Amino acid sequence: MTRIRTLIIDDEYLAREIIRGYLNNDDQIEIIGECDNGFEGYKLINELKPDLIFLDVMMPKLTGFEMLELIEQPPVIVFSTAYDEYAIKAFDQNAVDYLLKPYDETRFVEALSKAKAKLNASGQSVETINKVIEQHHDKTEVLSRVAVRTGAKINIVAVDKIKYLEAQDDYVKLYTEEGNHLKQQTMKFYESHLPQDDFLRIHRSYIVRLKEISRVELMGKDSHVVLLQDGTQLTVSRSGYTRLKEVLNF
Repeated sequence: MTRIRTLIIDDEYLAREIIRGYLNNDDQIEIIGECDNGFEGYKLINELKPDLIFLDVMMPKLTGFEMLELIEQPPVIVFSTAYDEYAIKAFDQNAVDYLLKPYDETRFVEALSKAKAKLNASGQSVETINKVIEQHHDKTEVLSRVAVRTGAKINIVAVDKIKYLEAQDDYVKLYTEEGNHLKQQTMKFYESHLPQDDFLRIHRSYIVRLKEISRVELMGKDSHVVLLQDGTQLTVSRSGYTRLKEVLNF
């Protein structure tokens, strides 16, 4: 019998104890670790390579979704969360099961069975996880921070520290006061989720923090650039220039 290497990530000790107790009733499960935050969870996933994780959504410092954004090849995931049933339906539609706290053993076994079926079907695709993350963000408020990875280190970047963003193939590069970071997300995502009063998309490749703009200059016929306070020069598209005129009233 193949053992299922399982990791528990939840900031509540009682929640971890309940999950551990239920899992101990299944001879196929091997609990290889547990932790109470997303930072440690990210580290353990990369070190231990679990087959399955039980993951809380709302945790301090780093949420379950922020942690997932940083993992290139996520294992099969069962969410354990206090989200209401309506929000949770999005997870179920994407074949990622969930446990709505509080739950009983019957519901837990059902979730575990789905996870086993997924493992037998060669695991859970990265695309599935990305869909869940996107649906989660569709239901959240405007971004106030972004979790980024630099090597093995995780940083939390406050949105108010971002000067501008640049599209780079499948990534977005965040330029901040402290340094620059690559994030595997889309410009469309940031255009929709950054504070609308603070950021503006001026080109298909650039989103800029309005307070960072020093001036707008004409570079040729129907061609403009913005100069930032630090001297950076960014190209402005025609539609971006129209939006700039509307927002800056010039």
